[in-house]
Amino acid sequence: MPRSLKWLARAVTVIVVLGLALGGVVVWNVRASFPQLSGELKVAGLAGKVTVYRDKNGIPHIYADSSEDLLLAQGYVHAQDRFFEMDFRRHLTAGRLSEMFGSSTLVEDKVIRTMGWRRVAEQELPMLTEQTRHALDSYAAGVNAWLESRRGAADRSLEYAVLKLTNSGYQPEPWTPADSLSWLKAMAWDLRSNMSDEISRALAATKLPAERVEQLWPEYPFGTNRPIVTRGAVSGGKFDQDADPREERERENENATRLDADVLTRASRALRAVPSLMGDPAGGNGIGSNSWVVSGEHTASGKPLLANDPHLSAALPSVWYQAGLHCRTKSAACPFDVTGFTFSGVPGVIIGHNGKIAWGFTNLGPDVADLYLEKIKDGSHLLRGEWKPLTTRTETIQVAGGEPVRLQVRETTHGPIISDVMTDVREALPGATRTAGEQADAVALRWTALEPGPTADAIFALNTAQNWQEFRAAAAKFQVPAQNIVYADTEGNIGYQAPGRIPVRARGDGTWPVPGWTGEYDWKGTIPFDELPSLYNPPEGYIVTANNAVADPAVYPHLLTRDWAYGYRSQRIRDRLTAALKEGKVDAAAMSALQQDTHNGFARFLVPKLMDLDVAGPAKQARELLRGWDGSQRADSAPAMYFNAVWRHLLIAAFNDDLPEGARPGGGDRWFEVVRAMLERPGDPFWDDVTTDGVKEGRDDILRRAMGLAYDELNERLGPDPRDWRWGDLHALKPTHQSLGSSGVAPIEWLFNREPLPVAGNDDAVNAAGWDVQEDYAVGWLPSMRMVVDLADPDRSQWINLTGASGHAFHANYADQAPLWASGRTTPMHAREESVRKAAANTLTLVP
Repeated sequence: MPRSLKWLARAVTVIVVLGLALGGVVVWNVRASFPQLSGELKVAGLAGKVTVYRDKNGIPHIYADSSEDLLLAQGYVHAQDRFFEMDFRRHLTAGRLSEMFGSSTLVEDKVIRTMGWRRVAEQELPMLTEQTRHALDSYAAGVNAWLESRRGAADRSLEYAVLKLTNSGYQPEPWTPADSLSWLKAMAWDLRSNMSDEISRALAATKLPAERVEQLWPEYPFGTNRPIVTRGAVSGGKFDQDADPREERERENENATRLDADVLTRASRALRAVPSLMGDPAGGNGIGSNSWVVSGEHTASGKPLLANDPHLSAALPSVWYQAGLHCRTKSAACPFDVTGFTFSGVPGVIIGHNGKIAWGFTNLGPDVADLYLEKIKDGSHLLRGEWKPLTTRTETIQVAGGEPVRLQVRETTHGPIISDVMTDVREALPGATRTAGEQADAVALRWTALEPGPTADAIFALNTAQNWQEFRAAAAKFQVPAQNIVYADTEGNIGYQAPGRIPVRARGDGTWPVPGWTGEYDWKGTIPFDELPSLYNPPEGYIVTANNAVADPAVYPHLLTRDWAYGYRSQRIRDRLTAALKEGKVDAAAMSALQQDTHNGFARFLVPKLMDLDVAGPAKQARELLRGWDGSQRADSAPAMYFNAVWRHLLIAAFNDDLPEGARPGGGDRWFEVVRAMLERPGDPFWDDVTTDGVKEGRDDILRRAMGLAYDELNERLGPDPRDWRWGDLHALKPTHQSLGSSGVAPIEWLFNREPLPVAGNDDAVNAAGWDVQEDYAVGWLPSMRMVVDLADPDRSQWINLTGASGHAFHANYADQAPLWASGRTTPMHAREESVRKAAANTLTLVP
């Protein structure tokens, strides 16, 4: 949980201990909120009967006669299983956590109020189609029908019973459509591409010259790791996959701006203050996802296969909620027959299939946010030689157990001043930044998600699309966050579309904070949708996306970003698919097996260098684990444990002495590329430890040190015999409740958390389970779900969620999918009504 919620856990520790002693009371509080899953329930607002079938995993399929009833029932069912999660999310996205948890969440609230997520969501509502607004209204009515039926704290969930002990006056408000839209801002925030890189570059430049900073962000290796789109060009105002590539227009090559750390550190702290609900919890951009689609030409069934596994923050309950939404009779008025992964709090299905088409997402990662250094004086900011008034507003934050807090938010032409919202650095404002010898006073944020748009329309358009043309029309509405979307249909077609609102800059490439006062770096528009990369039935017969470069900038004229993932995962998927297709046809089982691939793509570069060294002592024995190692990182692998420990200590030893906090390595394939080049330069300055006076270390010194430190750490933690080490002993997932699960107080954690699970893979294996080398080996982000859709027969599709359908601690479906997920297994993704009924463990009828 956010560090700021720990006071709550500590405050109720004694009470919880006493409650545990009164076992009957605890059991009653736990079970009082469990939802009714069978029989009949009256639900206000329904016009007709709705049937909800739940399988043994608690996954609901909802059947109704109208769209209104269907989406109302979805809101009701989401609330039955996940209302506390929904309530927590809407308070976070509105900057209102302090209403629930008191003054210790003020930092988070101030940052989000400054950006104005909720304000933007409210501005979006009237922009949406009438159908989308009706869908949001119906969904909200369902949530509120459930809320009206659960008036007591213990009736809602165990979390409310705990919260009641310290905030007795708290009562959840009715759900609104803006609550649903606000969650899309959290989705955009956690998938915001290179903002952290932008700050890290500038922080690194406070200690290093520009050329050494650039060394830490290598160019994408197009020669070895292919981009998503390898053909086509923009021609006649449209991307044409069959056009001959044109030479890229000459781009300006901006010199790095050397900056002082003060303002940038404030901005970095502000960004990290926002809890991560979906993305990398460390606030970096190591987060990723995989998706690929294979044409029926290469499959055993003769129809396409689509695989997707988004990599997001570990959470309990999972960020996803599986469901099916079915109109009993499909029509223009009731067009839904869709199964897939939803977000609790949002109507519709985000990723899935509808019987005609299937789609999946990975983060496109375009540069959609810029940081502007601003000059401020007397309530104005400098722009093109003139002092322009700042836009200001006052936000009032209600605080449980305290007085309201008033926050003045300041905005420049570019956006909100985010360096204002850190209370511990206000006295240091303005800090010195140096840009062309001039001083800046603040940092403003321009971000596409702070401009209202119709992304919510895209959800329902995707859910009901029946072909490639309708899919593309839906994708055109999916503006924020920009995603790679893969496509397949029952007619045998496959495709790919890059959507999103992606800015065109007058100058610069978005990699560094830039002077805002000159106006030279302003945005001058966005890339037209028709000019964004797209593929339809490419001759290769498959499409792979894994956050790698979308297109080579040598042939694609628009700047998307310079900060891609470096293609280790995507190329591994391509290589394995190519090898499999040479052997014959592939099936859904082969796709699931590929999702479980744990190969470390950097081992082939580092291991030979380690084996060539003269090493003495116990590290020599440990190194023998790597002799003949195939690079796989199973949870029971001793070589993987030692290799990753060496990698961790190598990064810390080589770079921490040169870089300030906020720019130090966390791991991932960017650092693969940095170190890969350095391995061929034994005297590279980064090998030298600047803290050792009179000694100049080289490559071999640091590699030996890393091997020795790795052995010492594992000897202490896992024992002296390297053969007994296991990667999953330290690389483990501890299912942790998002808001109350990290208190450090055993009774609270016992209530909401579950036992650790060993996890295979690594940051940039296909089975990507990320960890931060600066912290530990514990898994922080991972495949949040896995899905393989077989377009020949949707009932042969497979899926798995990270934890379970229920958000109620101690419910049978709270974390029942977690052991299956950890072991690489999946469950049937039923979609046809006959198979849904056959698999039903509970049937609930909702009536007016």
